[in-house]
Amino acid sequence: MAPLGLVLLKMTSEELVCPREDLSVARKEELRKLLLEQIPTMLNLLTGILESVWEKHSGSGTTPPPSPTSGETAVVLGSESGAMCSLALECLAHLFSWIPLSSSITPALLASIFHFARFGCQLPVKAKPAPTSNGDTTTTGGNTALPANGGTGLPRAVQPVGQSERARLGVLAMSCINELMCKNCVPLDFEEFLLRISQQTFFLLQKLTQTNSHSNTTNTNTHTVKNRLQELDESYLEKFTDFLRLFVSVHLRRIESNAQFPLVEFLGLLFKYTFNQPTHEGYLACLDIWSIFLDYMTTKIRSRLADSDSVLNRYKDALVLLLREVLNRIQFRSNQTQLEELDDETLDDDKQTEWQRYLRQSLEVVAKVMELLPSQTFSTLFPVLQEDLDIYLGLQQFIVTNGSSRRLNITAEADCRKLHCALRDLSSLLQAVGRLAEFFTGDVFTARFSDALAIVQRLVEVTCYGSQISLYDVETAVPSVLKPDLIDVHAQSLAALQAYSHWLAQFCSEVQRQQDQTRFANLITSSMAATTPLISAKVLPCRTQQVPEKLLLSACHLLVSMATTVRPVFLVSLPPVQNIFNLITENHNHQLPHEAHVLVCRALSNMLLLPWPCLPESEQQWPSRSSSHGRLVSTLTQQYRLLPRPPAYHHNNKTVMQQTLSVLRDLVQSISGESTKSRQICYQSLQESVQVSLALFPHYIQQPEITDEMLSFFLTLFQALRVQMGVAFTEQIIQTFLNMFTREQLAISILQEGSAGSKVVQKFLKILQVVVQEPGQTFKPLLPSILSLCMEQVYPIVAERSCPDVKAEMFELLFQILHQNWRFFFKSSVLSSVQRDGAGELMENEAQFTAAMQAFGQSFLQPDIHIFKQNLSYLEVLNTKHKLYHKKLFQSSMLFHFINVLLQVLLHKSHDLLQDDITVAVYNMAAVNFHTFYSSFLPEFLNGCQGLDHHQRATLARNFTPERDLPSFTQSVYRLVNDLRYYRLCNGSLPPGTLKL
Repeated sequence: MAPLGLVLLKMTSEELVCPREDLSVARKEELRKLLLEQIPTMLNLLTGILESVWEKHSGSGTTPPPSPTSGETAVVLGSESGAMCSLALECLAHLFSWIPLSSSITPALLASIFHFARFGCQLPVKAKPAPTSNGDTTTTGGNTALPANGGTGLPRAVQPVGQSERARLGVLAMSCINELMCKNCVPLDFEEFLLRISQQTFFLLQKLTQTNSHSNTTNTNTHTVKNRLQELDESYLEKFTDFLRLFVSVHLRRIESNAQFPLVEFLGLLFKYTFNQPTHEGYLACLDIWSIFLDYMTTKIRSRLADSDSVLNRYKDALVLLLREVLNRIQFRSNQTQLEELDDETLDDDKQTEWQRYLRQSLEVVAKVMELLPSQTFSTLFPVLQEDLDIYLGLQQFIVTNGSSRRLNITAEADCRKLHCALRDLSSLLQAVGRLAEFFTGDVFTARFSDALAIVQRLVEVTCYGSQISLYDVETAVPSVLKPDLIDVHAQSLAALQAYSHWLAQFCSEVQRQQDQTRFANLITSSMAATTPLISAKVLPCRTQQVPEKLLLSACHLLVSMATTVRPVFLVSLPPVQNIFNLITENHNHQLPHEAHVLVCRALSNMLLLPWPCLPESEQQWPSRSSSHGRLVSTLTQQYRLLPRPPAYHHNNKTVMQQTLSVLRDLVQSISGESTKSRQICYQSLQESVQVSLALFPHYIQQPEITDEMLSFFLTLFQALRVQMGVAFTEQIIQTFLNMFTREQLAISILQEGSAGSKVVQKFLKILQVVVQEPGQTFKPLLPSILSLCMEQVYPIVAERSCPDVKAEMFELLFQILHQNWRFFFKSSVLSSVQRDGAGELMENEAQFTAAMQAFGQSFLQPDIHIFKQNLSYLEVLNTKHKLYHKKLFQSSMLFHFINVLLQVLLHKSHDLLQDDITVAVYNMAAVNFHTFYSSFLPEFLNGCQGLDHHQRATLARNFTPERDLPSFTQSVYRLVNDLRYYRLCNGSLPPGTLKL
């Protein structure tokens, strides 16, 4: 009967704690209360079952010591006992999900659960041949004969559970423990609870990482531990790793100072467990645990600067060991077979491959160790990097030239494999070096200057070497493998150098003060010598070398960082940079891919626009830089400005327009947060192109791809250069757009949902949002036209259609009109500010305000949950900032309509994810006048609810207690909605003609 009782207990917990809708709130609360009263009895019964089974099969129910005994034997359960324990653990897991844990957990229960967690640590038991009456095993034809009942000769009730059942017991036990951990359970005797958890954690880790007694003695511990973990159930390992993560994140700070818990030894076991994981996913999950520990250490040291050295010394050896092993795990020279298994082609949701994710997480751990132990990390990483660099830098001697072709004379399979591993490792280590760049800047710049200088000099040397000998253009014995490796190393060296741009910027500031720029100038000059040939090789069509796009983009990004972040005064005058200027401005048939072209143009523009650091305004050379920038933009836009009007439909015109506008948009975006002078020069250079764009716009209104690009450009202009454009020209632009976007044109664009036309309308609405947010009276004359467009042209089209993207922008525009221009509707006065009843309220443009509110209200009747959430938050902001719900017009004609709509949404459960937000909004609306809400609205609302009788309405009204605090009001709303649905359900299920008493 015990198993049946456990099944019923679990069912009781599942059904009565989260009952269906066919119960009133009063009955639900009663059931929960009755169930909570029985919790101690239930837990005692479940503890007793687990304890009795354990004692029966192990002979001891004591808590294990904090280390496994050498003579421990595996506990073997009968199948009936195993099934009963599984049910008991399932019950516990469900109970733990809802009961108040802190007052329910006893040491005995905790010990029992951990006993069964050990089953997941047990290796599969190899079946032994059944003995005959004379002690021999019976065989048939050389094979062991098994008994007919399944192999043990025992009654079914006492047959030992198999490996899968034992693993399941372990998984169920770990599920219970994890439930305790994630709820942050704090029992009354917390110190004892914490110590027991810690000791049991240590014990299980030891069991999982102990070597097998039957292992081959020639195997190392690492192999035997890994083999052990490979044989265990994968689900159990996942649960245990989750447990370790919770233990370290929740309890480590509490147990660290306890002398009875050997924390350093625990880290040693965690190290063992981490680096013997049988799967990559398991290994990365363990790295997350180390990241949590390292974050804890960093926080602790920052808060205890006085004794930081003593704290670090305790863990230094463990952290250095972790660093070395993590670096070892990303290197192909020692883990090629395992690392080649990682997919490096398919992108996940985060736009990275499996290999990139593996490398990124590993490098994050390296970076966290670097923050704690900078010198040890540098001295560990740099020699490994140097070893692979020596191989890479020595490749030049193996290049054989034959006419115009060059070949890498490394052909032996073993040599190619060794080179492949060295190149892959060099690429990874270069990324590691780049990731550590942030630890050489700021306050530690001077202290770590020599190390950083050595790194940057080495990176410059490597990038120059790669560009000079053009390894991407060399034939290899295994082109499908080695060529991508060579390209990647070159690209990563450029990316690593780019990562040190902030260090170079600080170096630039330092040398400006010291007046000695030799070393700095050499670094910048050499960097440009390494970067610009890759760009010019792609620009010049006569060059036979084809620079791979990956390498080209790395070079372009480095050029952008030098121009934007470092900003050396002499950068623009360097011959390699002048060469790029000439190539871009003089060669209109350049071969750069569009993305690279945009980056190069941004770099050249920023060199001329951005102020040089540490120099006064008088030394910025703005006049010459302004004229140079004007010539640059004039050259870039020459074809665009010469387009005929009206346009001659030539296939090349569309390409010219889209590419030119995207370049100009990027130039504006890159200086949007810069000084006024930079923006002035930028607009001065772009002014003619802006006027050309406005003149061309009406001619391309029917071509959404071009219109989209134009509006994207204008949106960027409005966001960055509004002041420079001036009021008159801005008004001219807006008026042009308002005239062009007729209702017919809007309908054509919007109804093509997801199309380029729909995106055009979104961009147009975004531009209007920027305009209406402008402070002051500058664009106030445009408000009536914008409101008219919004409510009379756009809204009628989207009101009854989905059009989620356009709707979102339209309601954002409507909100900004109300929020930023409140006085357009409500004239503030001293009288209205002191009269809380709104009697002195001065209202203007009432019809437009009412229409806007109706549009918001209508959106709450539609299924789009994102629009619903957005608009509800807009109303709440308007109430917080402007007392929307308190306005006389809103109170008299809108307030109760909104409350009614929101309550109906709760009743229909159409937007249950927003239940809390909706309830808070209802509370804020009711709080305007609680008396009226309770005395007038609530009875009227209940009278209007169909499917209820008079008695049920009275009960619902009585149960909605007239409280004025948010928690009580929320409970009343929940009770009202639940019980109203319950009454309707009951009434709807009655047969026709039933009499209700």
